[in-house]
Amino acid sequence: MSLGSPSTPLPEAVDIAIVGGGVMGLGLAYHLAKIGKTAKRGSERPSIAVLEGSYLVSGASGRNGGGLRMQWADAGNVALMMESIDLCRGLAQELGINLWFRQGGYLFIARSEAASERLYRNAELHRDVGAPTRLLSPAEALAVVPHLDPSMVQVATFNPDDGVVFPWPFVWGYAAQAIRRGVLVRTHTRVDKLELTGEGYTLRLSTGERLRAARVVNATGAWSNELHRELGISLPNRPHRHEILSSEPLRPFLDPLVVDLDSGLYFSQSTRGELVTGISLPDLAGYDDESLSMHSSLRFLSVLSARLTALMPITRSLKILRQWSGLYDVSPDGDAYVGSTPGHPNLVQLCGFTGHGFMMAPAVTGLVARWLLCGESHPMLSRWDPVRSQHPPGRRREDMIIG
Repeated sequence: MSLGSPSTPLPEAVDIAIVGGGVMGLGLAYHLAKIGKTAKRGSERPSIAVLEGSYLVSGASGRNGGGLRMQWADAGNVALMMESIDLCRGLAQELGINLWFRQGGYLFIARSEAASERLYRNAELHRDVGAPTRLLSPAEALAVVPHLDPSMVQVATFNPDDGVVFPWPFVWGYAAQAIRRGVLVRTHTRVDKLELTGEGYTLRLSTGERLRAARVVNATGAWSNELHRELGISLPNRPHRHEILSSEPLRPFLDPLVVDLDSGLYFSQSTRGELVTGISLPDLAGYDDESLSMHSSLRFLSVLSARLTALMPITRSLKILRQWSGLYDVSPDGDAYVGSTPGHPNLVQLCGFTGHGFMMAPAVTGLVARWLLCGESHPMLSRWDPVRSQHPPGRRREDMIIG
């Protein structure tokens, strides 16, 4: 089966046009088609088209480290990720594709008093929510990852249910199952302009075609503001470039994904043996990360190598095979924008996940589909309502933003 094509025929109009063929857009399309087929809605299944400006894993969904964790600092995010990870356990069978899902856990380590306090606070929160996160002493952390420098660990938290997947099959699996259920997936087709037409929209495409849609879903991630700028809509989410690299294949030695909470360094080992690692770069005057360019930098390599080799000295002779970058779609308060756009009820935002939409997608796309087709509400949808963009940013609930 072809997973979308530049030549996929498009009708003149659809009920729902999803702009963005990443894990959010395709996951939503899959759930919409699945619900539309089985739910007693009193009408026919909605017609759905997904429009992707490039190939299916060209954006953030194909450029991340594949981490899935319920170790967050906010109860809503913890509960959401508990659901998302639970869904992932059966997702390979549901989508008919090997996701390389491996639950080796996440080990968060703290080197400072401030980071230690965050982990103590999170462990208590997780206990209240029901997540199996536990505090570890330095000796216990070294038993989980023996190659860590013991002087670098004050305290750690470990959740055995956290894990990693290979990102590309996530996207391919959702695409294949959506297409099987009648969704049209058009690749290498940009939406150059979005025009309000009555209660719906006309999408002017880079191919010269036009597509009418009663509803449009903006699932373009870091490019989201470009889509609706000409409609006079400006949400405060912004792109932020992050980098990542992978090493030569090594003998398996690392089960969990490890995060240094003080520096934002993270690393895991893939099923093929590569060490996959990234880090949050320190702020630098004149250094503009709000760019849609996805270049790689020597600065990233220098900062990461210093932090990684200090924390895990055995990596000092590690050979790097590939380095790349991707874009976080960052909101001021750390929460996503999901729901109807102020002044445009039929333009639905599905963006602003601050670099962690990939891991949230299994749960999020299902609950958004149920809201769109069945009117089903959810506490996170109320919290993520884009209407809050019209007011000053509220208190930031989440500080476990990694990468």
